[in-house]
Amino acid sequence: MGNLKNIEPILEIENLSKSFGENAVLNGFNLKLYAGENLVVMGKSGSGKSVMIKCLVGLMRADSGCIKIKGQDITSLEHEKLDILRTEIGFLFQGSALYDSMTVRENLEFPLRRHKKMKKIKGHTENLVREALRNVGLEHTIDLMPSELSGGMQRRVALARALILKPGIILYDEPTTGLDPITSKEIIELMRKVQETYHTSSLIITHDVDCARVISNRMILLIDGINYAEGTFEELSNLKDPKVQAFFKN
Repeated sequence: MGNLKNIEPILEIENLSKSFGENAVLNGFNLKLYAGENLVVMGKSGSGKSVMIKCLVGLMRADSGCIKIKGQDITSLEHEKLDILRTEIGFLFQGSALYDSMTVRENLEFPLRRHKKMKKIKGHTENLVREALRNVGLEHTIDLMPSELSGGMQRRVALARALILKPGIILYDEPTTGLDPITSKEIIELMRKVQETYHTSSLIITHDVDCARVISNRMILLIDGINYAEGTFEELSNLKDPKVQAFFKN
């Protein structure tokens, strides 16, 4: 990615803190995501990865700190402006989170109906749905139900849904969890293809070391509620710090 110090981040988290009672899950966490990069955040179970991403998408309110998307602090935006800004973010939920009672087509149409700025594309919905499915290799599933798809296919459909608004940023929450090794590799390759096709910036939350090694341009290790260590996969895997080494041991 070259020298990032003089580049404005597309997404920035500053000094984010969140506690539950006396349990400080995030304790001044910082993160910068730059245009066109794949940034992986790794942390052990209970380290605060899910809390961080929930704060980022507005499902949870942090106790303190700042979250900026394209320079705008989302913690202080009005609802309408926040809704518009959210169209810049695609979210691949852990476990896909497709609507069981909706067909694949209806699942992908849902975010198009949800966002006001997309009303202007009315009449082009079919083309957008088919394009998104085509880009994940699943156009033929358009009228199937989620229950008729394999786990890997469901994950691909969920990614198509995340892409349909053509966001600049995609958040991946444990994209390979629950998938067999072969399907995991297919999903990782698809994530790389998405980055190349859409020129997206991706924030990937994972505990999968193989996924991190293949997909990351840069990594952050979330330990003790902070961004404990940052660098490339090679840089971090070569550190002698026992807390860091715990992530890379077989």
